[in-house]
Amino acid sequence: MNELLLLGQIVLFYGMVVLAYRLFGEKGLFCWTVMATILANIEVLIQIRAFGMDMTLGNILFASTFLVTDVLSETEGKKNAKKAVWAGIAASIAFIFISQSWLLFTPNKYDFAMPSFQAIFSNTPRLIIASFLVYAIVQQFDVWAYHKWWAFTTKAFGDNHKFLWLRNNGSTLISQFLNAVLYTVFAFYGMMPTESLPGLVWASYVIFIFTSLLDTPAVYICRWMKEKKLIPEE
Repeated sequence: MNELLLLGQIVLFYGMVVLAYRLFGEKGLFCWTVMATILANIEVLIQIRAFGMDMTLGNILFASTFLVTDVLSETEGKKNAKKAVWAGIAASIAFIFISQSWLLFTPNKYDFAMPSFQAIFSNTPRLIIASFLVYAIVQQFDVWAYHKWWAFTTKAFGDNHKFLWLRNNGSTLISQFLNAVLYTVFAFYGMMPTESLPGLVWASYVIFIFTSLLDTPAVYICRWMKEKKLIPEE
């Protein structure tokens, strides 16, 4: 079931990104980035076994934010792609303060939720700080790499429209490797046995390889919708 659920998440999340862009334009993608960044930092606390590997959840949600920046880079320009990155960082910082404020309250005798909130959000600051630091580094690199690949293919082949698949995967696969290494070290070093960290890095990156390759059709669909003027304008 875990394997089927992960595949279902890919279809669902990428489909929702395309739908958000179709219905709300770039603002829909900004909203998705904010939501996915926060939820991925909660979901990452869940550990599962799938495809013969131990892994954390949150990888697919986080991968969808790379799909967002690639779509924005391709259709709305580098400036808007960077704006989405900063929206995700701001959301993470705000969520740290909001979630930690919940834990300051003293529950009454009827409360049943506070112990669960404490179990989940007591580790939130470290995870989200690790997340937004890595997110800031890796997403800025991804946007930079996307446009470097675009400049390369335009110069090499004299066409700035073709080779979308190359700039999409060329930037994301490298970025996701950096993400897997940096996030695993920053978030879990000292919390989990050191010998288990390389396995987490590998499991995360294997998931990222598939999510990166599978998001390419979504980028093509979004570019097609933009060219057909199906996207709401400002």
